[in-house]
Amino acid sequence: KDGSRVNAIIPPLALKGPTITIRKFKRDVLGIEQLVKYNTLTQGMGDFLRMCVLARKNIIISGGTGSGKTTTLNIVSNFIPDGERLITIEDAAELQIQGEHWIQLESRPANIEGKGAIPIRELMKNTLRMRPDRIIVGECRGGEALDMLQAMNTGHDGSLTTVHANTPRDVLSRLETMVLMSGMDLPVRAIREQIAAAVDIIVQQTRYSDGSRKITYITEVTGMEGEVITLQDIFLFKQDGYDENNKVMGKYMATGFMPKFYDDLRRKGIPVDMTIFREQ
Repeated sequence: KDGSRVNAIIPPLALKGPTITIRKFKRDVLGIEQLVKYNTLTQGMGDFLRMCVLARKNIIISGGTGSGKTTTLNIVSNFIPDGERLITIEDAAELQIQGEHWIQLESRPANIEGKGAIPIRELMKNTLRMRPDRIIVGECRGGEALDMLQAMNTGHDGSLTTVHANTPRDVLSRLETMVLMSGMDLPVRAIREQIAAAVDIIVQQTRYSDGSRKITYITEVTGMEGEVITLQDIFLFKQDGYDENNKVMGKYMATGFMPKFYDDLRRKGIPVDMTIFREQ
């Protein structure tokens, strides 16, 4: 049991014969230093994410399949201070967190008779009875997004999750859709107000054609203007094309904007290196 994901499909659905796909995960726990070494982000971006975790900001990590969302979630989760009661909820247990008070929950699929399923939504309800300081959902795919937003808005600051989306703006649309999948008949404006109040930071991750993975945006959710949720990029990766070896070219940039919660960081005594926000 090493956390690998296995998918199997057989004829007649697989026309060329049985196909098995195994996604394996590293046993070694990576740190932010490795992501900097792999040029997935800069040291300044990593320092900013650490500040966000220490300041108990709610973070969503977004990206496509294979973009490295779970790896980044695992690394960011390990910024959480020891002593906090942390509960993780996953479909397949993959996270490797070093905290002393880490409780790990895993959903259960239905048996061959279609019975006995325990979905993430049920585990979310149970988690709220367990006095968590923070909640981490491995991935939001459906109605559990509503439960996650409500938890973020009701005293479980500093929670984290991942979603499948291609841009920070797409994350908001995906969250709206998933909340509607919960079966609650909520007006779109009410959903957007929940999202704007709950989510502080979106981390967008991309896997390029050369196999490299990069955090392309770190974006702050700044509130609402009329019916629209407003966003502000804090850091981004500006792609300049590919070199002669088909390796992606580009550079990481700070946009020059400071997060709106900068004063909150100072009040909590979290040291902030102002130079990381200087426009480049």
